[in-house]
Amino acid sequence: MVKNQKDKREPLLFTAWAASVIAMFGSLYFSEIRQFEPCELCWYQRILMYPLTILLGIAYVKKDYKMALYSMILSAVGGSISIYHYSIQKLSFLADFAPACGRVPCTGQYINWFGFISIPFLALTAFIIIFICSILIWKQSKER
Repeated sequence: MVKNQKDKREPLLFTAWAASVIAMFGSLYFSEIRQFEPCELCWYQRILMYPLTILLGIAYVKKDYKMALYSMILSAVGGSISIYHYSIQKLSFLADFAPACGRVPCTGQYINWFGFISIPFLALTAFIIIFICSILIWKQSKER
C-alpha cells in the first residue's frame, strides 16, 4: 500500500459504528421517551445491536479491522431475527401462527410509517448496513 493512500476500510468501519449508534439511540428513544414497551424479539435484536456499538467503536479507535468478522456474524444473526419479526408483523398468514411473545405481542406495530416502516424494519436496515460494511472490510483485509 502506498504510504499516502488513505485506508478505504476506515470510513466503512465508521459507517458501521454510526449505524449501530443510531440504532441503539433510536431503540432507546422508542422505549424511554415514547414509552413503547419492547416485545421479546425486540429485546433479542437489542441484545445483538448494543454490543456492536462498543465493539465497533473500539475497533474504529484502534483501527482493528479484524473486528469485521465478529460484527458480520452479530449483524447477520440480528438481521435474521429482524426479518422474522418484520415478517410476522406484515404477513398475515405468518402472524396467525406467530408464537406469543409475552406481555407485548411481537405482531404489534407501534409505528407504521409509509405503510411499511416499522421498528423491526429500522433494526433490519441498521443490521444490513453493518453487515455490508463488515463484509467489505473483511474482503479488503483479506486482499492485503
